[in-house]
Amino acid sequence: MDIMSSLGGALVIIGAALAVGLAGCGSARGCGIAGQAAAGVTAEDPSKFARVLIMELLPGTQGIYGLLIAFLVLSSSGVLSGNFSAIDVHTGVEAVGACLPIAIAGLVSGTFQGKASAASIGLVAKRPEQFAKAMLFPAMVETYAILSLLVSILVVIQLF
Repeated sequence: MDIMSSLGGALVIIGAALAVGLAGCGSARGCGIAGQAAAGVTAEDPSKFARVLIMELLPGTQGIYGLLIAFLVLSSSGVLSGNFSAIDVHTGVEAVGACLPIAIAGLVSGTFQGKASAASIGLVAKRPEQFAKAMLFPAMVETYAILSLLVSILVVIQLF
């Protein structure tokens, strides 16, 4: 196996790692931001735990989307089945490009969804009857993560 044939497979793995790593970082930051707000509300009123927990979990979806793309690119490329050396460099670069939309959008939107969730948690703390409306604010940020997920899926499907 020469260096160029193994480089394509390495690039596929790097793309998958970026999708999982960056989107996971965005989710971790977002869940942390929202979790701080949720913990404060729960400390004041434990009966609001379930509602604030839902909002605290919302930013976690970006990490799931990144993981989905990583599995899709690794399985579609044959890396998971051990066919590492059959991937050329050009395909490897394309795979990195396919992973970038969810990697970057997951990093950014996860963080901002956490901030929107924290604000919505504050709304629920003061006006629990506004829970449904409060859910809309972080859900709007989710839209852009979903759009990025769809772009990554479409590119991966066309690649392999």
